[in-house]
Amino acid sequence: MSLFNPSRDEVREFFFALWAKSRAGEALTPLESMALAVAMQHPEYHEVLASPGRNRDRDWRPEGGETNPFLHLSLHLAIDEQVSIDQPPGIREAVRRLAASHDSEHAARHAVMECLAEMLWQAQRNAAGFDNAAYLDCLARKM
Repeated sequence: MSLFNPSRDEVREFFFALWAKSRAGEALTPLESMALAVAMQHPEYHEVLASPGRNRDRDWRPEGGETNPFLHLSLHLAIDEQVSIDQPPGIREAVRRLAASHDSEHAARHAVMECLAEMLWQAQRNAAGFDNAAYLDCLARKM
């Protein structure tokens, strides 16, 4: 799996394998442990993760009000990594302030996720780089 640009199938297989390993009590890598912690915060996705045959090729349609669990979990992981290395600079403090203004750390991460998803969409749509300043501005508006 390409760590920096995994395919849709690679991401899904990572989460299916992670879930199977965790249920079997097998040792996890540090990345898998981090991903499992995120998955455990989302019991609504446990059945999806436990059923690769039914969900490997499934599409989740936002226009139908559906959230893609693999995208959601992956964005959580991206935010965790950004905070851990404070990249872009200031993200760690912005997330700390959001957590203080929301009812939970998890709710704050979801607010960050809205901004991250918007910035990724803008970068893709405009064939441009990720705009760190716009991302941090978006986070500031969430407080």
